[in-house]
Amino acid sequence: MKKIIKVFKFGGASVKDAAGVKNVAHILQQFREEKIVIIVSAMGKTTNALEEVVAAHAAKTGKAWELLNAVKKHHYDIMDQLFDKKHDIYAEVNDLFNAEAEWVLEEEPHDNYDFLYDQIVSVGELVSTRIVAAYLNTVNLPTQWLDARDVILTDDIYREGWVQWEETQENANRIVKPMLEQPGFILTQGFIGTTRENFTTTLGREGSDYTAAIFSFCLDAESMTIWKDVPGVLNADPRLFDNTVKLDRLSYKEAIEMTYYGAKVIHPKTIKPLQNKNIPLYVKSFINPEAEGTYISSDVEDLYPPIITVEKNQTMLQIFTRDFSFVAEHHLSTLFQMIADLRLMVNMMQNSAISFSVCVTDLEIDDKVDRFVAMLQKDFKVQVDKGLEVIAVRHPQDNVLENLLKGKMILMEERVKETLQFVVKDVPITTWKA
Repeated sequence: MKKIIKVFKFGGASVKDAAGVKNVAHILQQFREEKIVIIVSAMGKTTNALEEVVAAHAAKTGKAWELLNAVKKHHYDIMDQLFDKKHDIYAEVNDLFNAEAEWVLEEEPHDNYDFLYDQIVSVGELVSTRIVAAYLNTVNLPTQWLDARDVILTDDIYREGWVQWEETQENANRIVKPMLEQPGFILTQGFIGTTRENFTTTLGREGSDYTAAIFSFCLDAESMTIWKDVPGVLNADPRLFDNTVKLDRLSYKEAIEMTYYGAKVIHPKTIKPLQNKNIPLYVKSFINPEAEGTYISSDVEDLYPPIITVEKNQTMLQIFTRDFSFVAEHHLSTLFQMIADLRLMVNMMQNSAISFSVCVTDLEIDDKVDRFVAMLQKDFKVQVDKGLEVIAVRHPQDNVLENLLKGKMILMEERVKETLQFVVKDVPITTWKA
């Protein structure tokens, strides 16, 4: 008889402190008789803190060790509230920091910043999963710890590793399926994988949802559940908008569109592996685990209110040829190859007779856009406009658009079926005096 397997994903907010870890254990108590593979992210804002370690080491500021020790202390403080001081977890966590991060700081910064990033930042997931797995075992929830890097193989593009699906499936069959024969849960990390040379890679920021989808696909899971600090999928970010509405049911198609245009509640790559095997996805609240949440599957009607996403930290590049030619097909081929090589996140693009405009995500911790501009300037003229936003509206209504665009200057817009997109910047308020 085929085993019924479920995949749960708990994000950083759910395990940000000792109380969070205990709450996760309380939720899992309700499923103790089921076969569940659990994906856990780094604790709280650990990834952000480790990004500061990377930046300090790369810039040789002398603060990298101090910053890493602060991360270690935070985890030790959490462990002090969960375990007896003699518990083996203290030695395990110390060894992890040493083996996964400290050796990197003992050497000169690697020339490839993205490689350096992945080796250090990945320690957040490895440590958090060790702590959570150890705690589950102490409260009589038998749990096997699994290194996700033994399963998920990627290419060697760091910070945005592309999954090698055939080998990953083989690894899941060889390693994970025998573990499922044992009693209890399996617990592993989100966000990380490995190259054929056994160097750690990451799957892109907030990639733990994607990890859960990879395991769901490879293990033919009955369902996947993402546990969040919101009641489900909302039609807009509640931090930016009042009166948001929870969407009780979504189609795969709508969920893919929402995440592609910037909805943060689910990682953009998550839905497709689930859709390919018709695996339903639940988005539920770890604060109120009994609540219904949002159900995402193929058998849902496409009737929705306006759905709004806002992508901040955007840069628009207008690219012109240096001679009298138009931006033609051979130019576009070169530009798209650069974009692919850098793994840039493109949110909008337009081509005119004399220019090609592209709007990309531009994070402070990432120099990819600056590298792209430097590459372009060898053959093109480039106009750069930073500090922008991309607003996308699915199923738009006139009154919604009017309110959204107040005080905004539209630099680029596009309509695709049920979606309107705008690249905007704030218009400064001018006070006229007589």
